[in-house]
Amino acid sequence: MQNQNKKQESYPTDLTDKQWEIIAPLIPPAKPGGRERETDIREIINAIFYLLKSGCQWRMLPQDFPKWQTVYDYFSKWKKDGTWKKIHDKLRDKVRLKSEKKKQPTAGVIDSQTVKTAKKGGFVAMMLVKK
Repeated sequence: MQNQNKKQESYPTDLTDKQWEIIAPLIPPAKPGGRERETDIREIINAIFYLLKSGCQWRMLPQDFPKWQTVYDYFSKWKKDGTWKKIHDKLRDKVRLKSEKKKQPTAGVIDSQTVKTAKKGGFVAMMLVKK
């Protein structure tokens, strides 16, 4: 699996070898009967993490990552097939166990906030008050 654009240096968002060892088994294999993957899946993950951390647009991914369309296709496919949920759950479990908590949370909190807005009449009512 060759990346056509070799990276000159790593980014702070790139996976370490230890992190990759945790995530790699959760990535779906290439479809049976199809041709071998040409793109390095670890670089796909690195590109997605770069995008999420930097907030850049898909089309603005640095050129040393795989093509943005390829990265987006994997991201979208993994979102639909539940791969991202599996990765999330695995990492959540590891963090909770390391914190000496049960794997699964036993409670949840929903927080809401109320924001006051102008009373009935909105902008017109506010203009009358000013006069």
